[in-house]
Amino acid sequence: MRIIAGTARGRLFEAPEGLSTRPTLDRVREAMFGMIQFDVPGSAVLDLFAGSGGLGLEALSRGAESCDFCDSSRKACEIVSRNCRNLGFLRNTAVHCSDCFNLLERVRAEGRKFSLVLLDPPYEAGLYEPVFKALIEKDLLEDGCIVLAEHPVRLDIDPKLECLKAGKPHRYGDVAVTKFIYESGQNALGSKE
Repeated sequence: MRIIAGTARGRLFEAPEGLSTRPTLDRVREAMFGMIQFDVPGSAVLDLFAGSGGLGLEALSRGAESCDFCDSSRKACEIVSRNCRNLGFLRNTAVHCSDCFNLLERVRAEGRKFSLVLLDPPYEAGLYEPVFKALIEKDLLEDGCIVLAEHPVRLDIDPKLECLKAGKPHRYGDVAVTKFIYESGQNALGSKE
């Protein structure tokens, strides 16, 4: 795996072996960041279900101010930590080996918010809607926060929350990426009919 653009462009990073993680392909990562290239510099990033940390590392390379990585796998967290160190991204990063909902509660207690969330959970785990709702309920998103969700093409991601405006899914083979924008002035937990 390699960093596509920015200060670490072309640098390699490690990915966990085996089938328990599914690193985002270079072409998908490139397309994802093409959607948000002007929004990344200076952003506070949350990379949920980080795996190798490839999405958060790409954001840091492209000028993100900080990144919190979260994965429940100890092995994945060790690899993310090594990748951050090897790429020179230790400053303003934190690697959390935790269930994502436990992390979101801790972040809420700290009063922190994010301007970019990278969401790539295990596809069949049914986590998209619960994670979206937790991000909103715990008030973890800055106004205008972008949430990029990677998902299988066959899975329609719709958290049914008025405060999240969904773009059209972009398809890359069997994978799709949907961009959501958080609007804090909307009825945060109001459901769409």
